[in-house]
Amino acid sequence: MTRCAFVLGLVVMAAACGADSSPEGIDIRLSSPAEARLGENAFEVTVMAGTAPVVDADVELELFMAAMPSMNMPEMRTNVPLTHAGAGHYRGTGSVAMGGAWDANVMVMRGNQHLGNTTITIVAK
Repeated sequence: MTRCAFVLGLVVMAAACGADSSPEGIDIRLSSPAEARLGENAFEVTVMAGTAPVVDADVELELFMAAMPSMNMPEMRTNVPLTHAGAGHYRGTGSVAMGGAWDANVMVMRGNQHLGNTTITIVAK
């Protein structure tokens, strides 16, 4: 299933609406920040199973920017652990090291069970 799970006006590149490997009925949405900025950002992800919030998952967001050899820049990764804040909302704070396009990979697990993941491209300013 392919789905562009994106809310609140983050700038999304058209090609970023990639494959969502969530099982049928699992909906993963990055709902915050409205616009990513350099430095610390508060991230929020909502995880739903049909109409019910998923309240007992382990959720992590990984920010990834590919290497840019022409600029002598290595790839960059930032892991943002998210904690459940109620009603299927998971929140955490992470740092965006530079402006530009970042892949925001959201992984949802429950114990050893993979519930789903999705990737959204955000552009930090």
